[in-house]
Amino acid sequence: MTTEMKPSSRERLLEAAATLTYQDGVSIGVEALCKAAGVSKRSMYQLFESKDELLAVSLKERASAFAAGLLPAADDGRSPRERILHVFERVESQAGAPDFQGCRYLAVQIELKDQAHPASRVAHQIKANLTAFFRSEAERGGASNPDLLARQLILVFDGASARAGIGADNLTGLIAPTVTTLLDSADMH
Repeated sequence: MTTEMKPSSRERLLEAAATLTYQDGVSIGVEALCKAAGVSKRSMYQLFESKDELLAVSLKERASAFAAGLLPAADDGRSPRERILHVFERVESQAGAPDFQGCRYLAVQIELKDQAHPASRVAHQIKANLTAFFRSEAERGGASNPDLLARQLILVFDGASARAGIGADNLTGLIAPTVTTLLDSADMH
């Protein structure tokens, strides 16, 4: 006989925070979060210092899934150029999902506007990690200016996911040629 573990109040709150903030934004109220999680406000405040902390922890806990969904495996044998293009192929693929609303980490930073907010700090770090991946691959691939290329790539990443997230553009046939042009102009192999 197998017994399924019921998610804890903490896990239900983190899941509700991730789902509702992605759908409706970070302004979602504590009451709505607690209702969706089936947890009392009192319980929420026993588990988390504040809604801000709940949001930050929720974002942090999804960071590895975010990276796993985008980044190639560490030693996959592909060239740095192919590894960078892989990230953008993943963005294009994810953007085709009906519930895609862009990059949750970019959305949080835009919505909060306060760089000192705990959730904004988490989002900033996760995006910095992606930029660092681009920079590392650019350096390994012999890019003429790895720092500049990494900044250009994160700009394309954020712009592409934002435009696809609001339904302003379809990334198919757009993102790969854009990234390829940047890689070519940086002498990336």
